Amino acid sequence: MDWIEALILGMVQGLTEFLPVSSSGHLEIGKHLLGIDTPDSLRFTVVVHGATVLSTLVVFRRDIIALLGGLFRFQWNEETRYIARLAWSMIPVLVVGLFFKDYVEEVFNSPNVLLLVGLMLLVTATILAFSYYKKSGRRDINFRDAMVIGIAQAFAVLPGISRSGATIATGLLIGNKRTEVARFSFLMVLVPILGENMLSIMQNDLSQTPVEGAIGPLIMLVGFLAAFVSGVLACKWMIEIVKKGKLIYFAVYCALVGLLAISGNFI
Repeated sequence: MDWIEALILGMVQGLTEFLPVSSSGHLEIGKHLLGIDTPDSLRFTVVVHGATVLSTLVVFRRDIIALLGGLFRFQWNEETRYIARLAWSMIPVLVVGLFFKDYVEEVFNSPNVLLLVGLMLLVTATILAFSYYKKSGRRDINFRDAMVIGIAQAFAVLPGISRSGATIATGLLIGNKRTEVARFSFLMVLVPILGENMLSIMQNDLSQTPVEGAIGPLIMLVGFLAAFVSGVLACKWMIEIVKKGKLIYFAVYCALVGLLAISGNFI
């Protein structure tokens, strides 16, 4: 991998982590188009995912400080309840990570992964289209809603199912406020991404990368910065998009890319 490829993949990760178009699906498509197949790809994935976590912390820094301030008052206040709902929403993806991680990895390593990405992008397009035509809800996210949104996030481990698309569209479909859904969706992913990266580090000795195919620190830095900057921009942009209810454009995009990925699998 050279620095241009790292720049492209970093930007793809940063943009698609927050835009409802599936970051994992686009990374697979990007690697396929660029012909990238390196034994050091796991370390690069950990780095760019860490960059998107940092971008979320930057965009929502005031919200996070306020939530932590309320939590450390050690009272059952609104901030503590919100954090409890976030934790409750993470249970489904935790179950998938603990008990089905090997099956998910087999899916990513499948020779037909591009076909699966295409099919799942069509699923993402469908749920985004449904949410566009759903009348805007007025309900704050309660514990039941948090679990339903969490289940949607668990399905997004499949390449092509957009995590932000699945969680935001699900929240809108069950009647939650647009502004609340976007905020909740981006905050609920922080711990799962950090947990996934820590699990990958513990299960794989990332310091023992083969010399042949190893990605240098400068290339890693390019990927990190590209993912961070594009992540900050995409996160802010996505919040405004959800407020205006214009997810239909991403539904059309996902449908087109999904069809292209399916056709590319047979070429």
